[in-house]
Amino acid sequence: MITKVKTPVSIIAVYDHKKRNFRPSVVIWEGHRHKIVKLGYHHTFRGGKTLFHVFSGAAETIFFKLVLNTDDLSWEVEEVSDGQAD
Repeated sequence: MITKVKTPVSIIAVYDHKKRNFRPSVVIWEGHRHKIVKLGYHHTFRGGKTLFHVFSGAAETIFFKLVLNTDDLSWEVEEVSDGQAD
């Protein structure tokens, strides 16, 4: 079931300078650490002057839609899913 949450989270991210690749690696949400085992799509959009990066990623038991605000470098979980049908 997909649930919209829009809540701030902490992220541990990795940047590979050789591949010029940036990705979230661990989501720390509500006191739990969720290691991203598979990264899905990534896209950007603008809200006014602010550039946002949107990442989808899956941990062992949960799917995340993460949003990075590049103005203040804050992260937010926009949606979560347990993989079950609604």
